[in-house]
This record gives sequence, structure tokens and C-alpha cells, in this order.
Amino acid sequence: MKNVICEMLGIEFPLVAFSHCRDVVAQVSRAGGFGVLGATAFTPEQLDLELSWIDEHIDGKPYGIDVLIPENLAIKDEKGVTTRMLAERVPQKHRDFVRDLLASHGIEPAKAFEGGRVRAPDAPSSLQQENALKLLEVSFRHKIALIANALGVPPQSMLDMGRKHGVPVAALVGAPEHAVRQAQAGVDIIVAQGGEAGGHCGEVSTIVLIPQVLRAIKPIRNIPVLAAGGIMTGRQMAACMAMGAAGAWTGSVWLATNESETSEIFREKMIAARSRDTVRSRCRTGKPSRQLRSAWTDAWEGPNSPGPLPMPFQSLISEPALEAAQRAAEKGNPQARELVTYFVGQGVGLVDSVKSCRTVVKEFMEEFAEAIADMQAMAEG
Repeated sequence: MKNVICEMLGIEFPLVAFSHCRDVVAQVSRAGGFGVLGATAFTPEQLDLELSWIDEHIDGKPYGIDVLIPENLAIKDEKGVTTRMLAERVPQKHRDFVRDLLASHGIEPAKAFEGGRVRAPDAPSSLQQENALKLLEVSFRHKIALIANALGVPPQSMLDMGRKHGVPVAALVGAPEHAVRQAQAGVDIIVAQGGEAGGHCGEVSTIVLIPQVLRAIKPIRNIPVLAAGGIMTGRQMAACMAMGAAGAWTGSVWLATNESETSEIFREKMIAARSRDTVRSRCRTGKPSRQLRSAWTDAWEGPNSPGPLPMPFQSLISEPALEAAQRAAEKGNPQARELVTYFVGQGVGLVDSVKSCRTVVKEFMEEFAEAIADMQAMAEG
């Protein structure tokens, strides 16, 4: 396809797949799309191992990474902060709320966090700029073709690293005024993500946001815009490109694949869910993010909730607790199953089965082609 995104990234089809799973990244790129690995949860050493694995399994196809460097962060200007130091600052009332919530679902609080993948206590916070940039330094030892940032304008040092290595820098936005700031800062690609999206998102719907963003940045620079938010099919992708987007940035659709990091329990929940079964809440990270509604999200929105903590403190209690609930559910605890949730967008209502990544890419391509053919036929008629 002749397309600015395809030319910039060296790909066949402008379908970008964000995932926390290296298998998804490799399989999507091999199938003709472009995989992007969410890197924030890794230490530099872990990320190096993940990217080395991708390099060995991606058949030389291009891929990218995504980091989070929030502009507004409670610990933004603090130095030498570790996970242990942050955990000690979590209020007791929040600890008690989580313990009581777990206990009410048949999970013994004293044993809840045993055997979990808890981040090393002395590990630095990867959300702080200094530490996030270390992830980028590791990434540039590998053949990445894109770096992306969410939750604000990328720091100048990130933009400079991209220029130095000849790698485009993308940034996610949820409002036209955010896109203007990104354009003025010098990003190469804007991802306009509607409120339907899973994970961190704004409130404006994708079909409204795309034309707003394109109109807002036009006087500044000619920057390609990727559409994101609720896109689960090739026809939706074609519709967004008809509005002026240069391609699609997708996430939730890959959670229902054989290769994804999600559990069998969550995949079953996805298939059963409707689009109305997602909720935009601060209960997972401290910033608004869309996720599948569950007993966990309901409790944090309930009358007894102490209220979510700001990022990064909320994740310090939510991630271990939800991992404990997942393990308990896998052992047959039906009450724990009620707590199981994950980031997912309103497009979950279109999920009816679990497929391979290659199949999803193929279906996107076929449906996209069908949509274009239908439009051409109408124009000719």
C-alpha cells in the first residue's frame, strides 16, 4: 500500500498493534502489520531480553516500543525513588481496603501476594523520565523502527534520541489541544485515541476526535495521524482512514488472541462481555483508564472506597492484588473470578472468539479491501 505510515515504518499495511506481549509484537509484524511492545513494566535488563527475543523471532520485520513518561506525576521531580520507598507511602486505609476486598472474595490476605511477579523492592520507578530514558537507551541497541510515548508531550531528550537514531517518535493524544502541543514539540506521528480505547484514554469518541485533531494540527505541520479507540475490524480502519487518518493503532483486539498475555479466564470474560461492560476508572493506575468492569472496579467506585491514589501509588496496590485474584481464580475460586479484570476498550463487544494474530491481521486486510471496494462501487454508481 502506498501510504505515509507504511513508508515511515517500512511495513505493508498501516495496522499498528500495541501489546505487552512479545509474541503478539512478533506475529503481527511478521503478518504485515507493525507490532509495538509496551515497555514500561520492564527493567532495562528485562527489556533487553524481551527485545532480543523479538529480534530472533520477527524475521527481520520492523517493530517499535512504547513507554510512559507522564507530564503530571506525583513523584516527577524526586530523585532515587524505588518501589520500596513508594510502597511505604501508601496510606494504611488503602492497604486495609484492599485486604478486606480480597478477604471478602475468599482470598486470604496474608497469602495473597505470595508467588507473584512483584517488582523488585529496590527497582527504580520506570515512570520517571530518567529511568524511562534508560529503557529507550536499551531499545536503541536493537533494530526498533518507532518509539512512542503516552500521557503527555515526550521530553526533549526522547525526541533528540529519536532524531539521533533516525527513528520516528509517536505520541498519544485524547483531545485536539493535546495534538497541537505535540505538533509544536516536534513529534513525527500523532496517535489520536478516542475514549472507547482500552487503557489510558480521554473522553472524546474516536469518530469525533480524528477530524478535530486533523483540523487542529493542519496549520502547524503535516503530521500523519493514526486513529485509535474501539477499532476491531478492517472496515472500522477504513472508515477512520476515510476521515483522514493514515492508519490504525489498535490494542484490545490483540487481547483475544492465542499469543496474548491475557489469561484464559479473562479471554472468556471478553467473549461474554458487551461494550457496556467496560468502565473508565482511576482504580488501576491512578489515571483514568478503560478496563473490564468487575467486582474490583465496582468496589473502588462504591461508597466505602477510600478513593484511588495518584499515579504511581495506585498501581502498587492494584497490580499485586489483581494478580493474586487471578491466581486464586485459576485455582477454582469463583469469588476471585469476580475480581478479574484487565485494560480493554469498548470494542470488546465485537469479540466472539479467540484467534491467532496472523488471522486477525488477515481479516483486517480483507475487510479493509472490501470496504474500499464498496466505496469505489458507490462512487462509480
